[in-house]
Amino acid sequence: MLQRLLSDYDHSLNHSGVDGERLAKRLAELSDIGRTSEDGSYRLGFSAEERQAKELVKKWMAEAGLKVKEDEAGNVFGRKEGKNNLPAILSGSHVDSVPNGGHFDGPLGVLSALEVAEAWKDTGYVPERPFEVVIFTDEEGSRFNGGLTGSTAFVGDLDLERQRTLTDKEGLSFEQVLEKDGLSIETITNAKRNSDEVALFVEVHIEQGKRLEKNDLPIGIVTGIAGPAWFEFTFDGEAGHAGNTPMNDRKDALGAASAFIGKVQALPGTISNSAVATVGKLNVHPNGVNVIPGQVKLYVDIRDIFEGTRDQLVNEIVQEAEAISKQSGVDVTWKEMIRKEPVPIQSDLQDTFRKAVENDGVKPFYLPSGAGHDAMIVGRHIPAAMLFVRSKDGISHNPSEWSSLNDCVQGVHALRTFIEMSMDELSG
Repeated sequence: MLQRLLSDYDHSLNHSGVDGERLAKRLAELSDIGRTSEDGSYRLGFSAEERQAKELVKKWMAEAGLKVKEDEAGNVFGRKEGKNNLPAILSGSHVDSVPNGGHFDGPLGVLSALEVAEAWKDTGYVPERPFEVVIFTDEEGSRFNGGLTGSTAFVGDLDLERQRTLTDKEGLSFEQVLEKDGLSIETITNAKRNSDEVALFVEVHIEQGKRLEKNDLPIGIVTGIAGPAWFEFTFDGEAGHAGNTPMNDRKDALGAASAFIGKVQALPGTISNSAVATVGKLNVHPNGVNVIPGQVKLYVDIRDIFEGTRDQLVNEIVQEAEAISKQSGVDVTWKEMIRKEPVPIQSDLQDTFRKAVENDGVKPFYLPSGAGHDAMIVGRHIPAAMLFVRSKDGISHNPSEWSSLNDCVQGVHALRTFIEMSMDELSG
């Protein structure tokens, strides 16, 4: 990985204390922890591998002159004091992964924030207020089918009773897993941070999409983090013989569901340019080659960065389901599974990132985040901003996940400039 990162690196990007080779070596060293036979990453939340990655970054934090602390949820903080004892600016991400995932999702955000601290150490810059590099634990949630555990505990929103009911695939309870990692379910809620201590959180993350690649840009400014709404729709028709039932005498549940899926695909663009809707799971019963489907159960994932247009899309999708039911004679029922608030990024933070990006000679480009991130959780309580780094072919959660070192370092420079500008703006 290191050789590939350095193979086409533009060394002119090494300036203002930022060292691309240092960033590359650290990305490569983290990638060796939990490496799979397919050259992917396997570091589940609260696992020995996640712990090993945290301990390695702790070592780097200390070497960078940061004061290292870990809270009761396993979140790690490396703090650099500022000229004034004011609420801190935090930046980071996570180091856990999905099974056989990539090597940039999470670690890039942590190491970018750490590289900012390294750059300040090398140039003698002292920030106006404290700065903290953060590793949030168990962001991906692959172990317990949840996720964002560390950041949720950090803001005080962890549902402890729900957490007590969780078990992993090995049958270990959440409480047992915590104990193996040196933590305790009895004290995990003590990880809640006083929001008055934090002025701003900023996260660098790979895009996990193709917008930047299609526009040939290394980095992009995130306008908001979409809030998902998940619904289960059940179409109930009549199963029958595929050969002996005339076409005009059928109640084909799959036919109705198919018409509905077409509407789900077409509706988002009529409401918002940042809205999306996906049917990703579908069950057909009785699922026989020569049987008219009697029932179809499907699941719709609806997202937008604006709550109003997201909920408008939800309403129109439900209306389309009911209209198709009336037209086809197939009954439809639906139920809401989850509905999370989206987190728009404040316009003034977007504007600061615009200035930071332009300062480094990059054209500003704005794009939404369809995926959830720690910034989504933190951003519900304190101001949060995000910067995306270009993903090759838009691939993520896969061993083929890749971002060039040039793009990664461009992201570090934009992050450093953004934080320095924010230090001055918040203090002013």
